[in-house]
Amino acid sequence: MFNKVIALINEANNQDPNTEQFNGQSVPKESLYATRMSDMLSRFNPDAGELMQIAVRGQHIQRWKSPRSDFEMNKQGYHQWRSALYIFHASSVVALMKQAGYGEAEQNRVYDAVAKKNIKRNPDSQLVEDVASLVFIEHYMLGFANSKPDYDEQKWIGIIRRTWQKMSDDAHEFVLTGNITLPAPLVGLIHKVLE
Repeated sequence: MFNKVIALINEANNQDPNTEQFNGQSVPKESLYATRMSDMLSRFNPDAGELMQIAVRGQHIQRWKSPRSDFEMNKQGYHQWRSALYIFHASSVVALMKQAGYGEAEQNRVYDAVAKKNIKRNPDSQLVEDVASLVFIEHYMLGFANSKPDYDEQKWIGIIRRTWQKMSDDAHEFVLTGNITLPAPLVGLIHKVLE
C-alpha cells in the first residue's frame, strides 16, 4: 500500500506544467519539491513512520491547481488561499490513500497532518510544518528573496522570524547544529534574527 500511494503521489506531481532546473534537467516543480520533502524527512526524522512519509511526500500535491491568483491579492486573500490549499492537499492525498487501500483511521491521521490541524499540539502536523520550513530555508528562501527585490531588511527579518516561530525546538536544534545548508547571501540576516 505504501509503495502504491507514493507512486500515485509521484504520478500526480509529475503532471505539473511548471518546471525547475535540477542537475541540468528540467523537472516538474512539485515533483522536485516532494522529493526534497522526503529527503529532508529522512535527515530530520529518519524514524518517521510510513503515514508521516506519505503526509510529507504529498504536502504540496498538485499545488498548481490552486493558484494564488484565484484569490484577492491582499492579506485576507492570502490567508484564504492558504486555508484552501491545506484542504485541497489533504483531500487529494487521502483520496490516493483510499485508492491504495488504507483505512479510515490512517487516512484521518494523514489528513490532519497535511491540513496542519492543531499545529503545536498535534506532533504529526508539527512534523510536516518542520520539514516544510527546513526545505524552504535550504532550497527556496534564496529564490524567494531574489523574486522580491523590493523587500527591505526589516521585511526579511519578519519573514525569517515567522518561519522560525513555526518550527519546533527539535527543528531549531537541527538548524543550529548545521544540519541544513543555509542560503549563503542570507546567512548574516538569518544569524541576526536568531540572535
